[in-house]
Formats: sequence, C-alpha cells, structure tokens
Amino acid sequence: MNPIRSRSRGVMDFSPTAPRVPEETTLDDIAAAAGISRRTFFHYFNSKDEILSAWQTGMVDAVRDAILREATDQPPLEAVCGALLKLASQHDVKSALLIARLVRSSDRLRAANQVKFVRMENAAFESLSHLWPQRTRQERLRMVAMVGLGAFRVAMDEWVDEGGKESFPKRIAKGFASLRAELEGGKADTG
Repeated sequence: MNPIRSRSRGVMDFSPTAPRVPEETTLDDIAAAAGISRRTFFHYFNSKDEILSAWQTGMVDAVRDAILREATDQPPLEAVCGALLKLASQHDVKSALLIARLVRSSDRLRAANQVKFVRMENAAFESLSHLWPQRTRQERLRMVAMVGLGAFRVAMDEWVDEGGKESFPKRIAKGFASLRAELEGGKADTG
C-alpha cells in the first residue's frame, strides 16, 4: 500500500482536539495532520473525498483481517459478530461519529459508503470461505456475510441517529441479538 494512502486512515481520524469539524477541515489542515506538504498531498489525493475513500478501503481490509483472526469452533455468524465488535471497540467514538456525519453530508459520499459496505460484505465472505472452505457451505457463508454486515449497518445507522449515546459495540451486539431472534422465528423480543 502507498505510504501516503496508509496515512489517510490517521488523517481521517478526526480527534476531539482537531480545530474543525470534518466539513470545515481544509486540505491544508489534512496535509499538516499527515505531516506532508500540500504539494505532496495533491500528488496522492485530489480532495477530502479521496481521503475518505482510502480510509474506507482500510475498513474493508480491517474487516477481512479481523474475521480471519476468529476461531472456527463457533458459527460463522458469531465470527462476523465477534470481529465487528472487536473492530468497533478500537475506534474513538467522537471520530467515528464525525466520519459518519461527514459521509451523510453528500450524495457522492453516501454512494461511496454503499460501495464500501458491499466491499465489506465481499471481504467478510472471502474470510469466512477461507475459515470454512467446504464448497457446500459457500452459498450459506455468503448469506452470513450479507446479513452480518446488514446487522452492522443497521446498528451503525441507529447509533449515529442516537448521537452515539451508548457504546458502539453494545449497539452492534443488540443488532446481532435482534438478527438472531428473527432467524430463530422471532422467539425473543430484544427491544
């Protein structure tokens, strides 16, 4: 990976001490935060949107790697849940909320976010297929990746809508509990 692009993950991590919210952050601010000159910045990125895109690529890779670290003595859905919970616990709440709000701020960023989730589903499926390589399981593993990332998306949307009042991992756990309950025929009300 390009070293400047790998720095973009850190650049997109808008800390609580950042002088501006993401929508107001200038390209000069971003270049300075990355420790590069404006000219070097423009050699690798044309806009803040491109930095977000690079950060989103990092998220896809993180999901792939996190699932690959999960144990195979659990159901695949639990592997997806466990991996996403671990990833969520590593993110700063304020940074995650700011990035989520930035993504919602334009049609182009919302569209890119949809693509990111499809790529995350594909990465999850690839990882699950590596952990459980039996050909007869591939269709089911693809469904697990899709519903698992779907539960994650719903949990993220609700968490952002609520202003991050409860911990993100707790919100994800609730989302997966709701999914499990419905898959088991709606036996339990997780509400």
